[in-house]
Amino acid sequence: MTTPDKKADFSDVQSSVDSTEQVTQRADFSDVQSSVSSTEDITSSTAPTDQTYTVEKGDTLSHIAKQFYGKANKWNAIFEANRDQLDDPDKIKPGQVLKIPAIED
Repeated sequence: MTTPDKKADFSDVQSSVDSTEQVTQRADFSDVQSSVSSTEDITSSTAPTDQTYTVEKGDTLSHIAKQFYGKANKWNAIFEANRDQLDDPDKIKPGQVLKIPAIED
């Protein structure tokens, strides 16, 4: 035998909620002070920027790296930045304009 579906009776349930309106409280940050004195973009003045260099007769990537980075062994950074025009790091030509990427020390 099956029993008919009964609906729950909530007619005598009591609640302590005064209202169904959503209560929204917001934090008060009016007295928060910041140590930031300006919103100016600080990365523009402190971040190293890429440069370019026009290859001269007798130049090598090591020589150029020494000139820009102070270390000849950083030549690979220049090579990698110029892969679009260099297939061989030993074959640079006078007049080529190379990108000299900014690198971290």
